[in-house]
Amino acid sequence: MILLVLLASVLIAAVTIYQYNEEAKDYHKERLDRKEKAIKQSINFTIKETTYPVTTENIPLIFKEDIFDIDAIHNLQINLYDLDGQLLKSSKRTILRDSTELCLNAEILNKLSNTAEHRYVVKNQKNGQTFQSSYSYITDGKFKNLAILNLPYLENDDFLNRELNEFLLRLSYAYVAMILAAIIFAYFISKYITKSLKTISDKMNEIRLEKRNSKIQIESSSEEIETLVKSYNSMIDELEASAVKLATSEREQAWREMAKQVAHEIKNPLTPMRLSVQSFQRKFNPNDPNINQKVAEYSNTLIQQIDTMTSIASAFSNFAKMPAQKSELLDVVYIVKLALDIFNENYIHFTADSEELIAKFDRTQLIRVVTNLVKNSIQAMTNDNSNPRIDVNVFTEDDLIKITVEDNGSGISEETKSKIFEPKFTTKTSGMGLGLAMVKNIVETFDGSITFTSELGKGTIFTVSFPKM
Repeated sequence: MILLVLLASVLIAAVTIYQYNEEAKDYHKERLDRKEKAIKQSINFTIKETTYPVTTENIPLIFKEDIFDIDAIHNLQINLYDLDGQLLKSSKRTILRDSTELCLNAEILNKLSNTAEHRYVVKNQKNGQTFQSSYSYITDGKFKNLAILNLPYLENDDFLNRELNEFLLRLSYAYVAMILAAIIFAYFISKYITKSLKTISDKMNEIRLEKRNSKIQIESSSEEIETLVKSYNSMIDELEASAVKLATSEREQAWREMAKQVAHEIKNPLTPMRLSVQSFQRKFNPNDPNINQKVAEYSNTLIQQIDTMTSIASAFSNFAKMPAQKSELLDVVYIVKLALDIFNENYIHFTADSEELIAKFDRTQLIRVVTNLVKNSIQAMTNDNSNPRIDVNVFTEDDLIKITVEDNGSGISEETKSKIFEPKFTTKTSGMGLGLAMVKNIVETFDGSITFTSELGKGTIFTVSFPKM
């Protein structure tokens, strides 16, 4: 809107200036024509009343004094030339006369004689001023050419320029007021329009799949905004329906996957238990002198498999349990040391950049995080590693406390890096693959994050970050 007002003001100013210039040209042309006609009438009257014979040679005598009277009446210089272009008489009172005024050049004479109107106007610039000079014939009573009349006319545009400047000044005042009004109007219009758009934008930013999203209610708006609101509300309805279907499908899929995993893990120890029972049935002999030893071996096998099943049940139970939001102020350095005390490996080294780092965390869950990461590092050590080493470091960075667990084990391959935190994923021959998924779940519950870097054959670094007090 502001740009349109500015363009309109510039365009109107340009048109106005052009119009004034055209009007000035027409004004000077018509004024010269009127003066020429009036002067010719005065000249014809003088010729008619003169007592001298009306000839070209007598022109200076005929207009000896009258030419000054005509100049004074019409306020315009008058020059009279003979038909060959020689100056006969002039109303210009001067001692020194320009040589160009004494004789007309051949071009003017040719133009004058060859035009149908026998009139020629020359326009030129001199000292920054514009002059027009008209040339025409004066005749006797029998329309015989007596002399050439020259009228030098100065185009004085002072009055028109003042008028133009005054008009442009008034126009600028009007357009400054219009621009200010346009700015104010555009501001309120844009606020009115963007108010509805801001409401829609805020609602879009609040959209969540896991909760019920409210619809937009706008009482008064334009047709376009109303169409947009209807589309948004329709999308919310479709989103809720899709979210319900997706949640149902995910729950069913999760239960199916969990049931398959539990069944698979339980079948593994049941098979050796069944084989042991069947073998004992076939070979049982009460009179066998080694019967006690065989019963003991059979019992140990069953107990071992039962322990395996117990560990499987515990793993699923721990994973299913969300970490309790039991935030307590604790010393992270002390808790990490405490978690490392259960390990007997002498290649585990602990360092901290401070004796005490306080944070809000759950004591038990932090111990689970550290022990799981250290266990993974221990299991990553290969048999051919002659110098195994695990470095656990606690330090601060900006507003975060960071715990790093670095080992020089086998590392993680590129194809498995993207799956490392997925439940049930494991690269080991035993275990449920729930440890890192559980660690990630715990850390994110306390507004933290876990990342890792690894190089195959050289080792892995896990970094846990969470806010400090």
